[in-house]
Amino acid sequence: MDSGGLSWGKGTIQVVMIRSAKAMRFAPPLILRTSLFQSPYEFVLYFCERDFSGLSRDRNGSYREMLRSGLVDIKKDDAISLFQSMIRSRPLPTVIDFTRLGITPNVITFSALIDSFVKEGKLKEAKELYNEMIARGIDPDTITYNSLIYGLCNEKRLDEANQMIELMVRKGCDPSIVTYSILINGYCKAKRVDDGMRLFRKMPLRADTVTYNTLVQGFCQSGKLNVAKELFQEMVSIGVPPSVMTYGILLDGFMVDDAWDLFCSLSLNKGVKPDVKTYTIMIGGLCKKGSLSEAGMLFRKMGEDGIAPNDCTYNTLIRAHLRGSDISTSVELIEEMKRWGFSADASTINIVMDMLSSGRLDRSFLDMLS
Repeated sequence: MDSGGLSWGKGTIQVVMIRSAKAMRFAPPLILRTSLFQSPYEFVLYFCERDFSGLSRDRNGSYREMLRSGLVDIKKDDAISLFQSMIRSRPLPTVIDFTRLGITPNVITFSALIDSFVKEGKLKEAKELYNEMIARGIDPDTITYNSLIYGLCNEKRLDEANQMIELMVRKGCDPSIVTYSILINGYCKAKRVDDGMRLFRKMPLRADTVTYNTLVQGFCQSGKLNVAKELFQEMVSIGVPPSVMTYGILLDGFMVDDAWDLFCSLSLNKGVKPDVKTYTIMIGGLCKKGSLSEAGMLFRKMGEDGIAPNDCTYNTLIRAHLRGSDISTSVELIEEMKRWGFSADASTINIVMDMLSSGRLDRSFLDMLS
């Protein structure tokens, strides 16, 4: 049996140079154009991130059977499916299996596979690959550790995630701002925002917008709005630019009057413009306050600013006008919403059903919604 590898050159990439003696008389190995991929790393990630529907068992059998019988003239989609089949198999494929597919496992391959497992919620398998990586003398990099820390945070194993950062440092692998942001986000989701803040204060790197947003959201959700506001003021004062997401988080957490002041300040902040989510949050706040005329004005300003409303915007306004028994405005908004291709959501339908049962709406209103 002949065996080859994965060669990266100008114009093409040659994959799976494995042929049995019987297969030698058939077509040459698959050739993929490298214009599809910028590097071997991108090639591997393309395999890992692609949705996998599985090869037909009746037609192709298991990946080991395919490797044993020889791979010639394999189609690109089948090569991708075969690779995905390998990383989902149990027991895990050996280094020989990957070599037969034309890929010699290295830190890039292992990191891509570990990330794939973590995103599927298979942390145990990801750690098995990490242990195999260490056993083969391959040093994990920041990307490898970030994936594992993300997996630990998803399972709320935050102390272990913190220990992994300490392990990184001991092994001479410097954590990035992404590493710290992953763990801070884990603390916030676990309602341990004060622990996230402590990590934030002691990390040796300058925080970016994403890190600040994570903490601002954490404090807003925990009801510590003053701390959230102080963090926002801090990021502005040290030159970390707030994003539209920053404002959206604050608008969602603040009382309506404070949120309105913040919303108005957006126009003074160069480079940051309200988006549909920001407008909808503010409109929703005004509706909750009962300020329907102001909400309507903001809705019209939204259109003047070239921001198209979405289904959430319409449903927010429709519900508010229904609660206020302003049926005619609700009808106008529903007709406009339908012209845009949107429909009533579950909350709006529930309100309509309640009003129908109490006799406050005519049956024809429900027909109009459908």
